[in-house]
Amino acid sequence: MIAFVSGPVAALAPDAAVVEVGGIGMAVQCTPGTLSGLRIGEQTRLATSLVVREDSLTLYGFADDDERQTFELLQTASGVGPRLAQAMLAVHSPDALRRAVASGDEKALTAVPGIGKKGAQKLLLELKDRLGEPVGSAGPAIGSPVTAGWRDQLHAALIGLGYATREADEAVGAVAPQAEAAVADGGTPQVSQLLKAALQSLNRAR
Repeated sequence: MIAFVSGPVAALAPDAAVVEVGGIGMAVQCTPGTLSGLRIGEQTRLATSLVVREDSLTLYGFADDDERQTFELLQTASGVGPRLAQAMLAVHSPDALRRAVASGDEKALTAVPGIGKKGAQKLLLELKDRLGEPVGSAGPAIGSPVTAGWRDQLHAALIGLGYATREADEAVGAVAPQAEAAVADGGTPQVSQLLKAALQSLNRAR
């Protein structure tokens, strides 16, 4: 098993990074939140989980060991493959998932694309004794929604993905109403979700 990869970031895409390890480029599937912390040319260390299939070998990368462990535990639930587990971590931090499961928060799970009401109920039952209790403080955990600084984080993530400053500025402006609406509703904008929307707006503009 490949427990982690360490080296300079050679390339970034909307759903993956290429990390140079000993002269070899390792393609690693990552969530937008993890990708937002990477910069081309800079050193990184990603915890990884290798998923082996008959026709493929896919390496999934995470900001830390907690994310990787949560990713692997999620897949012990029936019907949860690596893609869905990664989608769950794209929407929620590991601690947010633990809080959701511990409190039976069905709404939090249905916020993940691909999980409906019945699926959420089933996952709450199956994961209740597997994920454990939240380990962080009552405040937001790493990777959880933040209000302050979302513009800077999103802008930096887009620059890291190779977009020009002008393009990043336009994309941030395009998703600003979405972020402001979340704040107005008493919620907090999630950088990972805003990054997805920003990338969609940039693709439409091209």
